[in-house]
Amino acid sequence: MPSLACRRAPVVALRKTPQQKAREQFAELERWLFAKPALEATLDEVEREQERRSREIQRLLLQAHLDERKGGDVGRAIAVVTEDESGETTTRRHGEHRHHTRKIHSLFGEVDARRTAYFATGAESVHPLDEQAALPERTFSYELQRRGIVGAVQGPFDEAVERIKESTGTVLSKRSVEQIVRDGATDFDDFYAVHAPPAAAETGPIVVAAVDGKGVPMVKPEEALRVVRRGKGEKANKKRMATVACVFTQEPRVRTPEEVVESLFREGPRVVLREGETPRQWAGPEHKRLWASLAKEKDEVIAEVSREVAARDPGEAKTLVLVMDGERALQNRAAKAMPRGVEILDLLHAVEKLWKCAYCFHAEASAGAKEWVRERVLRLLRGGVSQVVKGIRSSATKQGLDAKRRKIVKDATGYFYNNRRRMRYDEYLRRGLPIASGSVEGACKNLIADRMERSGMRWTIETAESMLRLRAIYLSGDFEAYWSFHMSSEQERLHPSGLWRVTEG
Repeated sequence: MPSLACRRAPVVALRKTPQQKAREQFAELERWLFAKPALEATLDEVEREQERRSREIQRLLLQAHLDERKGGDVGRAIAVVTEDESGETTTRRHGEHRHHTRKIHSLFGEVDARRTAYFATGAESVHPLDEQAALPERTFSYELQRRGIVGAVQGPFDEAVERIKESTGTVLSKRSVEQIVRDGATDFDDFYAVHAPPAAAETGPIVVAAVDGKGVPMVKPEEALRVVRRGKGEKANKKRMATVACVFTQEPRVRTPEEVVESLFREGPRVVLREGETPRQWAGPEHKRLWASLAKEKDEVIAEVSREVAARDPGEAKTLVLVMDGERALQNRAAKAMPRGVEILDLLHAVEKLWKCAYCFHAEASAGAKEWVRERVLRLLRGGVSQVVKGIRSSATKQGLDAKRRKIVKDATGYFYNNRRRMRYDEYLRRGLPIASGSVEGACKNLIADRMERSGMRWTIETAESMLRLRAIYLSGDFEAYWSFHMSSEQERLHPSGLWRVTEG
């Protein structure tokens, strides 16, 4: 039997580091790419396999990076400042160490953040690595969250989940993406409170504000789900009205009534310009910001519109235009909040009323109805609102319309008469002011209808409000600036400045 002195020491297998594993897998990937099976495969097959293998290499390198940060070790001890309910501060030494591991879902897969925890008995631990690396509150990295939100504002949650899986290999649940969206929208109001619009001197002399309403299909309350049969007039899908707002600046766009009518009733391609003629150039809306809210009252949204206008025109040197659709409540609220504004009734809503009247005198879709509307639109644009009202009412009397059609005529002409001071279109056109609320109508479509009214979609108020905020930020072109602001704001909430400092005492 050999003596103890002669025994061999056991061989200890050294554990490979993530960096070493990454190098080995990269070498293996390189060998595979130039081996016969890969060279005989189709390019798309090679791409997919290369992406899969590369993603694991990237994950290992990210893990190696986190390991290299040494857990955020900042020394022997830290001094932590706490504040009680009376406002008095206390500084306490955290000299004990623990090591915690936190899972992070990254673009390349799951990694472990090994963190040094500084603690004292009866006190909450402090992890300097969380602050040094700006780790998010959730287990999903900020970049993964950002991509999830962009996917969610562009299309359904299921599609966002699939896009993340395809582009990163990370599998998120639909519920996780919904929660990321709710969390990601928390700093909307604070962002726009400090986000400065372009300087007034760099934008056009007209600032336009428009407000409208748009329904969002909501999740039915539990008691509604138990209804066996709906009563007469009850709708299957209940909607909650969101208040939609839009603000932008523009250069004047001077047009004649005839030009506007031609654009409204044009059929086929535009008229080809003669040799030597140049089309009128108009830059369109500048720096358009749109947003909407289900949770806020109309007055709150209109107050936000007023603040946005003031930020774009602090000296009140620009012409303020309020383009509205004729809803009395919104008109009155907007006029009260912004009394210097030029109130303009959206021409397209007036045209809709004219078409309803036209079908009281002519067959639907007939050439006579079209010509009837065309003539009266031209009169409205030339400033003849009162004459149009009188003419339509006179025609209704002479032709002896039935009660139903008389009511249509009465409602439409009453609408024109009540809004006649907002229908000075001849003056607005000469001044180059907008006469249609296409901006806010487009906002209703782009912001709400295109994303939130797809087949089968139903929303809770919290998720819908968050989606409205993030989609508004995205469509307004502010998403990247907002995301940086959101990350900074969350980090300040998680790690307030001055919470701790390194100490040897």
